[in-house]
Amino acid sequence: MNIGILGAGQLGQMLALAGYPLGNRFTFLDTTGGHSAAIGEIISDPQNRRLGDFLERVDVVTYEFEHLPVALIREIEAHRPVYPSSRAIAVCQNRVEEKALFDRLSIPTPEYRVVESAAALEEAARALGCPAVAKSTTEGYDGKGQAVLKTPDDAPRAWDEIGHSQLIVEAFVDFVREVSIIAVRGRDGEVRFYPMAENRHADGILRYSVAPLPDLDDSVQTTADGYIRALLDELDYVGVLALELFQTRDGRLLANEMAPRVHNSGHWTMDGAVTSQFENHLRAVQGLPLGDTRARFPTCMANVIGREPDSGEVLRQADVHLHRYGKAERPGRKLGHVNLVAQDHAELARRLDALASLLPDAPAPRFSFVT
Repeated sequence: MNIGILGAGQLGQMLALAGYPLGNRFTFLDTTGGHSAAIGEIISDPQNRRLGDFLERVDVVTYEFEHLPVALIREIEAHRPVYPSSRAIAVCQNRVEEKALFDRLSIPTPEYRVVESAAALEEAARALGCPAVAKSTTEGYDGKGQAVLKTPDDAPRAWDEIGHSQLIVEAFVDFVREVSIIAVRGRDGEVRFYPMAENRHADGILRYSVAPLPDLDDSVQTTADGYIRALLDELDYVGVLALELFQTRDGRLLANEMAPRVHNSGHWTMDGAVTSQFENHLRAVQGLPLGDTRARFPTCMANVIGREPDSGEVLRQADVHLHRYGKAERPGRKLGHVNLVAQDHAELARRLDALASLLPDAPAPRFSFVT
């Protein structure tokens, strides 16, 4: 089967790498003119003139990122199966729609307001209390389109910085840790869940993910499984979905946002799970049986941001797997990731400190289960 992928970055490349052993071939449609993938056939189409060429080559279509015109997805759906569907991408592109879906499915979220002016932002900050987080309703990722209000008087500055006509303002959450749940749903409705991961961010960018978690109560995993299953079933979703959550001090889970694609916090599955998120996504969109999602080892994924490490020094470490994306260095850019596996979490924590010291500008790895 020739699988079409909208976008041609590292996620698309990792999908292709997982798909070649299954006998797949890949055609990428790059709408930006700046692809980094170096695999398969790439159709560069920043002027939107080569969609017909793309459709002639593919049997089914998926995508590596959600910031695509919904009209484009719907046009493709008229000619080829697209998974996940345009409905899923439309919801995930708009935080107001996303929050409304969470509310409708009784998935708890931080308290929030929708505002359309600096004055309304200030009023919301007073009502919710500060600190509060303001986010653009569209086009925000990796910390972009966000501002923290330490007092309501910060509203004019935050409004101008974000520069959008509509924002969501969220109350501060006193959380123990940020976590995510990744699941995959097949064409037949079968669902498999990966173990939850704990995520550590710096400057709005994910730096580390660890899974499985040694201190996670089974009931918390079950709760997260229920939330993401509700989303998958409501959207008649096919493929991998990620749901980011806050775990509060009283044990509750509050949904932050979801992503309709393979996800950075699931990269640990490439070396630490029986079946990676990438292979399972491809199995799902082709209608194949889903693979086992169990963790094989405690695993930490560390992102490589901005500057490349010395590959030799990294690979000299035991049980390390380096995944480079073939991108030029640039501040804040995701250049690759490293997966570190270990027999237990104590060993993982010890060896992670040594690995982090080899990654330029990497923050110290700190996790809630390490005392």
